[in-house]
Amino acid sequence: MRTITTTEDLAAFCALAKSAPYVTIDTEFLRERTYWSKLCLIQMALPGKTGEAVLIDPIEGEGVSLEPLYDLFRHEATVKVFHAARQDLEIFFVEGNVFPTPLFDTQIAAMVCGFGEQVGYETLVRKIAREGLDKTSRFTDWSRRPLTNAQKEYALADVTHLRVIYEWLAAQLDKNGRARWVAEELAVLTDPETYTVRPDEAWLRIKTRTTSGRFLALVRELARFREDYAQRANVPRSRVMKDDALLELASTRPQNMEELGRSRLLMREGRKPEIAEGILAAIKAGLEARPEDLPKLDKTNEQLQVNPALADLLRVLLKAKSESLGVAPRLIASSSDLDAIAAGQRDVEALRGWRSEAFGEDAMRLCRGEIALSAKGNEVRVVRL
Repeated sequence: MRTITTTEDLAAFCALAKSAPYVTIDTEFLRERTYWSKLCLIQMALPGKTGEAVLIDPIEGEGVSLEPLYDLFRHEATVKVFHAARQDLEIFFVEGNVFPTPLFDTQIAAMVCGFGEQVGYETLVRKIAREGLDKTSRFTDWSRRPLTNAQKEYALADVTHLRVIYEWLAAQLDKNGRARWVAEELAVLTDPETYTVRPDEAWLRIKTRTTSGRFLALVRELARFREDYAQRANVPRSRVMKDDALLELASTRPQNMEELGRSRLLMREGRKPEIAEGILAAIKAGLEARPEDLPKLDKTNEQLQVNPALADLLRVLLKAKSESLGVAPRLIASSSDLDAIAAGQRDVEALRGWRSEAFGEDAMRLCRGEIALSAKGNEVRVVRL
């Protein structure tokens, strides 16, 4: 059980990995007390049951540079294998401005190979590797040192079993011809836009039933300040103010420190001078926003003229197609996708890429009256007209 704490040792291991067809990778991190994830540990394993598996410890090896790892990420002859890679990729993109290429995500591959939506690593270990996992270290504090042997063994299991899972899933994709499906999903994971949070757009994530332009302008300015401050100070958004406090302030519109002090929901952290002044400035900006600059909620979906009978038929078609393909229905199309198609919209995710091949083409034929659906026992069949 080797732990790497120097740049030289990391470079030597990554050089070895460059000669391998793939390398499995996972991370342990903390995010409860920060805006950006704090990288605590990296696990990597080379192919084969006896392939070396190592831990890279950026905390114990305080001066270790991850540049050799990023160089491996750019090495296209070696596939970088993760499970549920999104948070791992965000860490490497934020810290190193790099994405692993080529990338393989076993969670995505498992979904298109019939294991259901967002299948967990433990499930794949049990069903593919035929092994069990010791879960006692799952909720450990990975920032504390020294790490126990139990923690190290738990962390390494996340990459050693992954070798068997990757090889099995890669073979399945070759067999069922769905490698392109996985590639399309991975393109989203390696798009910088996936991890770019713009303070100007932060208000769109806040749920409110109020449609007043002025109220939404206040929400927008407060959310913009909160996001900007949280990013700069590297603290969670909730440490600045929670959503309920933000909505309360947008409603009460305090103009000075005394009025701000009457807030029922603003926590102590949010009353610090630098945050309190930012809140008051945001409220002022929201109140002074010009009428033409007031935001509006997107009500496009609420105004759709959905054909309910067609929407029901599309749901039956989706169920039939997902069962025949062995793919979770929600991975192919969401309920809002089906309603949009039934309302005549065509710029829908379910009608693009591999989803079009799996479902969208027949969905369009159904809308045009070119196919019908029939039932025989528990089976739904597509009948061409």
